[in-house]
Formats: sequence, C-alpha cells, structure tokens
Amino acid sequence: QVQLTESGGGLVQAGGSLRLSCAASGRSFNSMGWFRQPPGKEREFVVAIRWTDGLTVYADSVKGRFTISRDNAKNTLYVQMNSLKPEDTAVYYCAAGTVVPGTSLRSDNKYGYWGQGTQVTVSS
Repeated sequence: QVQLTESGGGLVQAGGSLRLSCAASGRSFNSMGWFRQPPGKEREFVVAIRWTDGLTVYADSVKGRFTISRDNAKNTLYVQMNSLKPEDTAVYYCAAGTVVPGTSLRSDNKYGYWGQGTQVTVSS
C-alpha cells in the first residue's frame, strides 16, 4: 500500500508562489503526478513525473510557471508554482501509480493512490 500526504497549500495573491509537497510511504509505483479540481469543475491534470527516468509532462495551462521535482531519498514529490493566477485556485491532489511505459501520464485512471488534497486559493 502507498499513502500520500500533501502539504503546502494556502492563500496567495496573484503573481505569488507556493510549493506543494507530497510524501509517499512505500514505493509500489513508477509515476507520480499532481491533479487539481477547481470549484464546480472536473478534476484535471496538472503535471506528472515518471520516477524511473525523470520524464515530466505538463498541462499547457501551467507550462513555464510550475515545476515538478522529486527527492528520491525522501520519497517526496514537489511542485513549485510561480506566477499564480486566480484560475489556479483549486484543490490539488497528489497521485501515484504504475503507468505502463509508452502510455500517457495525463490520465487520472492510471493512478491508484491519491492524497487527501490541499487547497490552493489565489486572490486577484
């Protein structure tokens, strides 16, 4: 079993920055990612990383502003979020799973483990 514990959410003004962390217990996965659910909307992909080789995939909406990283020793995933916009407001979820090489990291159905979510609110 894998347990994911997120931290780092909060309230920030537009243009500001936040860093989310996701600590994972266990290593029964080869990929991790961040998804978000804006108020009244469906959950959407944000960014993901393949743990084995560091391959990263970003949603177009966050490319150039968000950076995903990992600390193998701490089994922890991060996302540095810069130049935040009000439309980034959402509950952010960390996810982990075993994604077959050659298939998309963007699909939430590839991830079997999810964190509890952390709220990010960006004020205008």
